[in-house]
Amino acid sequence: MAAMSDRTNNPLFNSNKLKLGTFCSNTIPNMTRVPEQWRPTWANCLAAAQLADNAGWEALVPIARWKGYLDGKPDHPSNEVLDVFAWAAGIAQATRHSAVFATSHAPTVHPIIVAKQSATIDAISNGRFALNVVGGWNRREFDMFGIELMEHDRRYTYLAEWVETLRKLWTHPGEFDQDSEFFHMKGAISRPQPVQKGGVPIMNAALSPVGIRFSAKHSDIGLTTPHGNNLDEWRLQVDAYKKMAREEFGRDIKIWTNVAVVQRETQKEAEDYLRRYSEEWMDVEVLDSLMSTISKENNIPMGSPQLAFMRTRMAVGAGYPLVGTAQKLAEDLEAISKAGIDGVIMTWVDYIDGLNRFNRDVLPLLEQAGLRKPFSKTA
Repeated sequence: MAAMSDRTNNPLFNSNKLKLGTFCSNTIPNMTRVPEQWRPTWANCLAAAQLADNAGWEALVPIARWKGYLDGKPDHPSNEVLDVFAWAAGIAQATRHSAVFATSHAPTVHPIIVAKQSATIDAISNGRFALNVVGGWNRREFDMFGIELMEHDRRYTYLAEWVETLRKLWTHPGEFDQDSEFFHMKGAISRPQPVQKGGVPIMNAALSPVGIRFSAKHSDIGLTTPHGNNLDEWRLQVDAYKKMAREEFGRDIKIWTNVAVVQRETQKEAEDYLRRYSEEWMDVEVLDSLMSTISKENNIPMGSPQLAFMRTRMAVGAGYPLVGTAQKLAEDLEAISKAGIDGVIMTWVDYIDGLNRFNRDVLPLLEQAGLRKPFSKTA
């Protein structure tokens, strides 16, 4: 068994001012029907992960999804999702630098199972594993498991106990009993414990006030999408997030966001391609169904400005749109960094093409801007 270590092998804690990661490559991230749409074959996932790893990216983050967004259509591409823990184990063995995440739907899996899986992948990766914890929101998935989808705020009560139990399994020196609201365990233990002392880093995606408060208290990385397109407004929200973590919980949390990237040689080419996949080839049926689900489960009225904004964003991809030339993308990322964001995880219509373009053209500009140091791959 590997010796316990601090987190020096985990690039999430390196000195780069702006961390970079891939997002959702274990599934199809866009609501589009373009022929070149990404498919999450293992060969594709592996190729994308190694392109990022070889260029010094900090994070490889899959999405947790058990079922897509259309009822009665099992062959719809939104149902194609590789299992997050098996994916992470395979990617960990095939990479040498990047932190490899799994994303866990906490209500669908017991913390004892996740404790064991996490420690195993942490050993495979030599201390590069991290866990993205989510409470879930897609009722179709909960119905499939035959479990209750809790009321929004109640989900975070459950999630807090789940995370606290998980961390105890990662760190407790012996067996323990637990008889709490959600978990009843006797002689609980999980060995081996993670290579990383204190357990693996935890990310949590949160948008609501209750979710952000949970993340400030329990997460190492808060993944969020600040409201609005004005990055000055982002700064206020990010500062408030970090202030809450620091002043109320004594924690130094990092804030990341997710972005959808379209890079081309000219601004017009980028905008034309954005229009091609997000408007001309939009998968209207699945986007309509998704927005209806979000509206019902999060009490966001249909026709509201908030839901309209979310629809526009989701038509583009998973996150804030970065669209343009390499220079434009570098400038936008520098602005995002100045707004207080510590890291970005990215999606593309085609990850292989997107990563090749980004590594070739954008990374050198980020280094020139002082956001990242040149990466030297070592054995």
